[in-house]
Amino acid sequence: MEEFRKIAVLDNMVEAQILDSMLNEQGIPHVMRTYHDSAYDGLFQVSMGWGHVEATEGDRAEVLAILEELRARSEQKSE
Repeated sequence: MEEFRKIAVLDNMVEAQILDSMLNEQGIPHVMRTYHDSAYDGLFQVSMGWGHVEATEGDRAEVLAILEELRARSEQKSE
C-alpha cells in the first residue's frame, strides 16, 4: 500500500469539508490534517492555513484537479 503524502494546504475548514466530501464521492482515499493545536489556540492556522490533505502519489493529480475546481467555483461565487 502506498504511503499518504501531503498534497495541498487548505485555506479553511469549509474548503476542507467540501474537499473531503468530494474526495469521498470519488472514492479517493485521503486524510485531512488540521494545524489547530489547542495548546497554542490555533496560532499555527493563522500563519500556515487550516491544514492539509494527504493522499497517495498516484492520486495527487486527481486531488489537485478537484481542489482547483472547488477553488474556481468558490471564486466565481464571490464575484
